[in-house]
Amino acid sequence: MSGHDDFAFDALPGLPERPPRGELILWQGRPDPWALARDAYKIRWFAVYFALIVIWRAGAAWADGGLSLSVAVGLPYLALGLLGLAVIYALAWAQARATTYTLTTARVVMRIGAALPVTFNIPFRQVGAASLDLRRDGTGTIALETIGETRISVLVAWPHLRPGHWKKTQPALRSIPDAGNVARMLAEAAEARLTQPAIVRDPALSPVAAE
Repeated sequence: MSGHDDFAFDALPGLPERPPRGELILWQGRPDPWALARDAYKIRWFAVYFALIVIWRAGAAWADGGLSLSVAVGLPYLALGLLGLAVIYALAWAQARATTYTLTTARVVMRIGAALPVTFNIPFRQVGAASLDLRRDGTGTIALETIGETRISVLVAWPHLRPGHWKKTQPALRSIPDAGNVARMLAEAAEARLTQPAIVRDPALSPVAAE
């Protein structure tokens, strides 16, 4: 697995260079902004938190001065809460727009980073297992359990990691649409790649050049 970061233009969208001959692009996509805000940025939790603050402050004002005071006190908190949720969604949207996941017949490529783009190339031979977290709306996260001691920095790769696996980070295609179909393509491509026989030239069978 390798990663690099630079400011060079991609040879193809989401790829730092053109795939070698024989390697085909099977799928490209990016996170769904709302799904990313829900799953990675926990926007629903923040919505509940802001709602409780508004209810608490408005309720206390109601007890002290009735409806007019309750509205006067509650509206500013409601506005701040909505602004906070808008900021969280904007962060998720920017992260999703800056991301391109690519599945080829040989590897998974993750082009990530809203501020500083970074590319991770993950060949199938370095993937020990893949797991799918599928949501009811069809979005989901495909996490890749890599083989060996190679580690990916949480600070560099977040939120494109499997949640809760910080000791051995697992790169993930996070909150993608039609995740079930993408997982099927990944499984089929990896199986085909890893069972493909390697052809090695035997020097003993090569013709000997005349002296």
